[in-house]
Parts: sequence; structure tokens; C-alpha cells
Amino acid sequence: MAVPSRHRHKSEGRRDHGSTRLEYAGKLPIRDILALPAGQYTTSENHKGNPNRLYHDDNLPVLCSLYRDGGIRGHVRLVYIDPPFATEASFESRTRRHAYDDHLAGAGYVEALRHRLVLIRELLSNDGALYLHLDARMVFHMRLVLDEVFGEANFRGFITRRKCNPKNYTRKTYGNVSDYILFYTKGDSYVWNRPTEEWDDARIAKEYPSVDGQGRRYKKVPVHAPGVRNGQTGRAWRGVMPPLSKHWQYTPAKLDEMDARGEIYWSQSGNPRRKVFLDQSAGVPVQDIWTDLPDAQNQNSRITGYPTEKNPELLKRIVEASSNRGDIVMDCYAGSGTTLEVASVLQRRWIGVDRSDEAIQVVLNRFENGTEPMGDFVNRRRQSSLPIHKRIEDFSLLTGVSMGERYCS
Repeated sequence: MAVPSRHRHKSEGRRDHGSTRLEYAGKLPIRDILALPAGQYTTSENHKGNPNRLYHDDNLPVLCSLYRDGGIRGHVRLVYIDPPFATEASFESRTRRHAYDDHLAGAGYVEALRHRLVLIRELLSNDGALYLHLDARMVFHMRLVLDEVFGEANFRGFITRRKCNPKNYTRKTYGNVSDYILFYTKGDSYVWNRPTEEWDDARIAKEYPSVDGQGRRYKKVPVHAPGVRNGQTGRAWRGVMPPLSKHWQYTPAKLDEMDARGEIYWSQSGNPRRKVFLDQSAGVPVQDIWTDLPDAQNQNSRITGYPTEKNPELLKRIVEASSNRGDIVMDCYAGSGTTLEVASVLQRRWIGVDRSDEAIQVVLNRFENGTEPMGDFVNRRRQSSLPIHKRIEDFSLLTGVSMGERYCS
């Protein structure tokens, strides 16, 4: 596992080209969004526990309430949301129970989601992060909105995920097998535990082709960098000058130390290179195309049966990368509760919100009984994937005093 850190993004020399805004009718000023009325909530007598919270209400009044909560505002380390995708459809659970409606589209959808993003930014800690999961319908609209709300400089990544196996029934276009995750931070300094994958033998042989006398695998990388320097790094070392228009990455004294430790490779022509050893690598750094985390694919996958349920390993990667133990993780489109369960298992505190009666029941059942095999023919007892101490009594269920007007599907 990567070492927990606060990563500072190097933005020196970045030019300000001016922001690009998405304009449409009905766009509220940020001050008006922050002044929207907060919801009022009562706690279920059967589900009183801290420090986690599950809200049964539309997430806009919940976010307004949390914005006015000094213990939450500015203290949420990570927000992952998987909102409706503007499909203009209704969704049912595996048991044919109504789960939610996804009827907003166009400017109405953009503005409704923007309201929530404005409030989410206020709830995040200064070193916090947002992951927004969408498909191709609205992801590019929301990229512009996020640039405006979070600042273009705080865009960190555009992740493409393969969500399913190739589709063979598409005849007049390309098969739709991907969706997207926009990654933004609140500022330059943010929690970042770099995710990695394990090395496999083929990749090891390709990336680390050399072996030293002790049997350690290594690769050879340059010890010079672009740009001329007039100090120590621009002078000769061991009678060798850095290549034209370049300089040594390290001072001659540092290079002497590395050479004494056997970390410098000398070519037959006398050119130095640095040895980077496989056993010093934490793994293969994860890139921004994720092909290894599709949704449920086989009969033995464990699911709740809620529509659009995401792969727990997807959430595990995100939660581990952008939060640490004890941090607050929030998902205000909680759905089946995958984010909440993963946060619980990884010893994070969490806040979940969903307006759907079916979603709340699924989350409660998930924490009480766990998930079940996807295949109908698989006859196995339900078995919770949570440790024994992580049960339904570990969080509070809060319900709106008056569910009132619905703001967004």
C-alpha cells in the first residue's frame, strides 16, 4: 500500500488562459445556491449510532444542512458520486421494485447537479477530492461546470473505465463499453496514496531486463535532465560532461554516493546510467484507463440487485487513493451503498444520502445481511463481507421531517 501523503501539484509556469463557462437559462449565482433552505431531520430510534450517517431524503436539502454543520463543513476528505446519467428512464431493482427515476436532462440536469457540486466543494476539506462518475451523455458538460466550480487548475484526471464486456448487437455504431470518472481536488495540496497494480512476470521481464551480481532485477535510466545549469550539476563528473543542453540530475557528490552503492551502470563507452531496482518498486502505477474494474460480470459476483450498482473494487481503489483511515467519505447518491460499505471496511467514517425508499432498504439490508451471489441458480446463504463489528448499529438513519418538494431525480 502506498504511504499516506499530502501531494502538492506542480503548477509553476502554468499560464492563465481564462476560464470557459457553460451558460444556460436558469443558472443561479453561487451565493443563491449556498442560501437554499436546509433540511430538518429526525433520527430513527432503531438506527442510532456514530460516527456514520445515512440520510433518507433528497440530497440537496441534506447538503444544505451539512453546509451549516460546523462539524462537517470543511472536513469531508473524499466525495464519490454516481448520479443519474440523464437517460430519461426509470430503473427497477432485480426484484422489479421501483428504484429511481432519471428524468432530468439538458440544462435542468446540469443546473441541478451544479447545485450539489457547489455545496460539495464547501463540504470538502482543503486537501479533499471529488470523483464524479458519468457516461458520455453529460460528462463533457460537467467538465466545464467542474472547471468553474473547482477551478480548472484543480482538474486532476479524466478516468475511462471499461464497464462491461464487448457488445455484439451494435450494428450502426461502436459498442458502448465505457464510462468516465472526473477527478478534481479542492486545492493544490491534497491526499494522494498512489494506487498501484502488482507486477506480472511478462511485464517484469520487459521493464526490468537486467540482473546484477546479487540477482536483483533492474532497469537503466538516464542520470541527466533537460536544461543547462551553471552550478555543480552542469560540470564534469568522473571526466564525463552531461550531454549537450542537459545537466546531471544529481550533484557529483551524490552521484559518487550512488556509484559506491552499486546504483550506477557504466556502459562500454563510459556513459553512466542509474539502476532502478524492481524490489524498490511498490508496483505498477495505475494509469487513467481502467480495464480491470467492470461491473458484475459472472454468476458468482456478489451483488445487492440494485440497478447501476458499481464494483466494490472500483470504490476501494478510489477510497484508498484519496483518503486515509479515520477520514470522512461521502456519497450523496448512495444507491446500493457500495461506497459506504467500502469506506466502513477501510476504516473511514462515512455519510450516505439517497431519496429512494428502495435504495435505503437495500443499504440497510446490505449492512445487516451483506450481499448475495448474482446467479439465481447459486444456492448459498447470505454472508456479510463486513467484519463482525461493522453492523447496522454503527450508523444513524436520518429521515427528512418533511420530504417535501423533490429537487432532482
